[in-house]
Amino acid sequence: MQSQFLKFIFFFFISTSVFSQNCNISITGFIIDENTNQPLEFVNVYNKETLKGTASNEQGYFELKNLCKGKYHFIFSHISGENHSVFLNVEKDTILYVEIHELNTVLESVVINEKANNSTQNTQTLNHQHISDNSNQNLSNMLEEIAGVSTLKNGNGIAKPVVHGLYGNRLTILNNGVVQSGQQWGNDHAPEIDPLVANKIRVIKGVSSLEYQGSNLGSVILVEPARIEREPHLHGNTSYFFETNGRGHGINLQLEQYNSAIAWKINGTIKKSGDKKTADYFLNNTGSQEANIAIQLEKQITENLFTDVYFSSFNTELGVLRGSHIGNLTDLESAFEQEEPFFTEPNFSYDIDAPKQTINHHLFKIHSKKYFNTKKDIENNTEQFLDFTFAAQIDIRKEFDVRRSGRSEIPSLNLKQNSYFSEIKYQKEFKNNLVFKVGLQSTITDNTNNPETGILPLIPDYLSYETGVFTVLTKKINRWFFETGLRYQNTIQNAATISQTLPREIIRYENNFNNLSSSLGINYELNQNIQISYNIGFATRNPGINELYSNGLHQGVSGIELGNTELSTEKSIKNTLSISGKLEEKLSFETLIYYQNIDDYIYLNPEDEIRLTIRGAFPVFAYKQTNAQIYGLDVSTRYQFSKSLDLKASYSFIKGDNLSDDLPLINMPSNTIYASLSYQIQKPISIGNKHRKLTNTQFEITNRYVFYQNNILEGQDFTLPPDAYNLVGLRVSTNIQVQKIHLRIFGKADNLLNVAYRDYLNRQRYFADDLGINIVLGVKLEF
Repeated sequence: MQSQFLKFIFFFFISTSVFSQNCNISITGFIIDENTNQPLEFVNVYNKETLKGTASNEQGYFELKNLCKGKYHFIFSHISGENHSVFLNVEKDTILYVEIHELNTVLESVVINEKANNSTQNTQTLNHQHISDNSNQNLSNMLEEIAGVSTLKNGNGIAKPVVHGLYGNRLTILNNGVVQSGQQWGNDHAPEIDPLVANKIRVIKGVSSLEYQGSNLGSVILVEPARIEREPHLHGNTSYFFETNGRGHGINLQLEQYNSAIAWKINGTIKKSGDKKTADYFLNNTGSQEANIAIQLEKQITENLFTDVYFSSFNTELGVLRGSHIGNLTDLESAFEQEEPFFTEPNFSYDIDAPKQTINHHLFKIHSKKYFNTKKDIENNTEQFLDFTFAAQIDIRKEFDVRRSGRSEIPSLNLKQNSYFSEIKYQKEFKNNLVFKVGLQSTITDNTNNPETGILPLIPDYLSYETGVFTVLTKKINRWFFETGLRYQNTIQNAATISQTLPREIIRYENNFNNLSSSLGINYELNQNIQISYNIGFATRNPGINELYSNGLHQGVSGIELGNTELSTEKSIKNTLSISGKLEEKLSFETLIYYQNIDDYIYLNPEDEIRLTIRGAFPVFAYKQTNAQIYGLDVSTRYQFSKSLDLKASYSFIKGDNLSDDLPLINMPSNTIYASLSYQIQKPISIGNKHRKLTNTQFEITNRYVFYQNNILEGQDFTLPPDAYNLVGLRVSTNIQVQKIHLRIFGKADNLLNVAYRDYLNRQRYFADDLGINIVLGVKLEF
């Protein structure tokens, strides 16, 4: 909502005396584009109480007449963004001056360089409407539409985001301001977050991690719920979707109400899906089910003290393709070669059997913000505040394998992680556009294996302590904006492993790592339309527990993983250069170039070995270390042929090199081109009567071309990368106002031509094709 409306300025005319039942009040106003100060035409303005509406004209002017005194809800909607509701207590004739931040998108609902004037970081954002229209997708799949963001998958339901080639331990994800803590080290471990709790999801590409605890080498993903609106009435929305591939259903409900005593919001999601299908056959045992809830409480205790409490619970069960678990070496080699995976059945099913995963993730957070504005701060229009956060997370992960003697219901991996995070930050603004931040953070993580598995654990029990301190300084001088910072973090790891030889012994390790990070960023406004930003950052990352001590079958990726106790700390330097803006009124663009050098880069290498165990035959992967470089280019453009016809395109190029061995880096995303052509019907369409209108109707055709990954040599992996592929999609959406109810109807078709393909970053590619055509229909009701 905040990305749609930056501010409302209310100006009340001094009116003549009126009677208490005066119904001749008028609400008039002007709507302009906040970026260009130009009038915005065809913005729909609707009064929920009177069931009357209008639209702004070429001058951005609108008028609603014959209103009585009273309390009203006005809905503003525009084709370029989502709806926004404004509550007014109308007493007299009123003029509204409305400034709309028209979404400068390159992809549908993806904001380019949000708040670029007070940051040197490259930021792209998915707004609430985009999230809602893609409610059938998980967090990672939603982010794929952003240039430079890819997805590492194990099937379609298990996916994790990749930004500029980095993922897992190297990528920080913040869930409502708290670093997500779970088993993110696993290539098959998706983020335990329901994206439908978010008002927006931001991706900061570059060197933006100084303020965040964790082992990060650059980019950050922020999942951000909205503050509760200061509106005394109960409001909410509910949405439902159905998708044909997997015959999936999902429903989401959100309710909120503001009260001076306490403001509250509740969000719940339920999803269920069955076997997915390629263009030619079912992917048996790939169903999923999910049930999530989030509760948000807010209290303005005093004028200068604000406190909020947040709780979320994410619970899911995910099936793993049965054909990815093979019983002997001969069958495994055959599985790599054949077109259709083993155990493929012609019938659809919602059943989820072993192999599968169940994950439960719970987050509790309490946050307070205290302002200490002095008289001088008020005079200088500056502020200073202290910010405190405490959070606790519980993550329970169980992975079930196909086991003998009826033991498949006993998990082969059973991990529980408790983590406790505390943070205190201070920020001070000065009148000369100087901002100073400093913060202290602490994280305690307790990770244990449940011995009921009867199997030696893949990763050991461990206890870790992380303590970090950071400082950031920003300064704006005319058209220049500077940003610099420094971070120090100490990590202590205490791990207890079990020997692989008999008799079994407990082997204990204690590690102490000191990590240092720093960054410098410069942003220059060349003119009103063009901005240039440069960032350089240095960061170190100590090896993770899995990289040091993994030893055994990782069921989720159908492979044996071997750790390396000799690994040392990674050292990274990343440079980014971006230029963005408008060349003319109709053409906007953004280009980002990046280069990252990582000494002692840790990676999971496919070994030239297939190992036969009592649980089957599996490929072997081992953690190794090398000097590496990753560099690439993200380009995004948008051209508006007219107010109705819009063309968007993006291109992502990335290459990674193993410098020590003069080899390509494995698991780098393929280069991608994405384009979409959309047509919007600007004027409302009446249906039935004057109180029923279709607004913001849009048709869009999309095309994604993924190049062949030719930066892999024969013998570096068990199979060669799959062929290039091209996917065509279609999207349709419209809004309907019926009485006081606002409906949004949306539909889309992914892989419209039902292409059979395999993706290089999908671990399932060893055994099966990717998804065939999928048609999604959905409806959202706002009240």
